Amino acid sequence: MRALLQRVLEAKVVVDGNITGQIDHGMLVFLGIGQQDNLEKGKKLIDKILKYRFFDDEQGKMGWNVTQAQGGMLLVSQFTLMAQTQKGLRPDFGPAMAPEPAKILYEQLVQYAQSQFSQLQTGIFAADMKVHLVNDGPVTFQLEVE
Repeated sequence: MRALLQRVLEAKVVVDGNITGQIDHGMLVFLGIGQQDNLEKGKKLIDKILKYRFFDDEQGKMGWNVTQAQGGMLLVSQFTLMAQTQKGLRPDFGPAMAPEPAKILYEQLVQYAQSQFSQLQTGIFAADMKVHLVNDGPVTFQLEVE
């Protein structure tokens, strides 16, 4: 399971002209789910994301997590994060979990994240999403759990 975290000044997801999720200051999280992933791994990753310190503290150092920074989190499923890109000129999506079980796991992870963090917004699984963001920094990190 992989997550790409971006510190943002604002972000939103638009599906069919409607905003499905929107935050001001906080983090945009793209989540990729692999074939071998499960709820336990997902909870571990969500916990790590929520505790990850990449917001500026009083000294201007990356010392605060999203809660301490009083930010929001926009969680967006993105199977392309699981692509193998080492060989050839076309991504191989074989490592990504199949859509039906991935949707179930994603929805479970959204529920878990909501139970841990009240400022959560989401996209729509497998929708044609238009993601708008103003990256802050830019600051971007990739997190993984195995």
